[in-house]
Amino acid sequence: MSRLSLRRNPAGLLLSPAPWAAAWYLFGYLVTGTVLFAVVLTLTTTAVVLSWTLVGLPLLVAAAAVVRGCAGTERARLRVACGDRVSGRYRPVTRPGLLAQISTRWQDPQLWRDLAYLLGLYAPLLALDSAVLYVWLTLLAGVTSPAWYQYARNTCIGYCPAGSAKGIMLGSFPHGPHGPGAAGLYVDSLPTALLLAAICLAAFVLFSYVLVATARLHAAIARALLRPPEDPLKEAKELLRRPGPLSRFIPNGQA
Repeated sequence: MSRLSLRRNPAGLLLSPAPWAAAWYLFGYLVTGTVLFAVVLTLTTTAVVLSWTLVGLPLLVAAAAVVRGCAGTERARLRVACGDRVSGRYRPVTRPGLLAQISTRWQDPQLWRDLAYLLGLYAPLLALDSAVLYVWLTLLAGVTSPAWYQYARNTCIGYCPAGSAKGIMLGSFPHGPHGPGAAGLYVDSLPTALLLAAICLAAFVLFSYVLVATARLHAAIARALLRPPEDPLKEAKELLRRPGPLSRFIPNGQA
């Protein structure tokens, strides 16, 4: 995750490509992830419903191919955003015939891992990414408020049920910015806009850590599901392949 590295220096983090790469990765999921979810859900549901007919059998093969292609799209996004090269490992079809293709593809654990990411985790990842991006972009808009506050109307963050007012209202304004019970910051002049920009800039820099951490979490989940599972005996097997401490005392061919 070299492109999503967290730096201790807030200014260094803000000037690094990490926040912008994180924002692009999360925003891309809101668009691409939604499209992939709709495509996979529609095709797999149709294939399962029609699987009891002859028409559904080719659809099952096509659905498996589409799932692999959609998972490949997410792997490509991981490579662009994080610099990680993630590849799936699918079982090859070794027997001829349509039924052999169906059984091989739909009994492949990698295909089900792809479905877990594309369908099962879509809702929680979408909610998380949307919430974090909304806060980050809102703070970014606050930083630029001196340039546009005078054109704002009915811009409220908080509770502002009454009428229309120029400027930006942050807080609770049940009867307008000058009415009774008003509590918060009402931005209707350049000094208050500069104050808001300073507050938002500090919060924006700090919240960039949350943004990058969210992108790293999302990428870690995607990587864990979209790549082949690691062999738990990998280290033991590698140890057995290495020559042991007594190998130099054993003649060649007798080990």
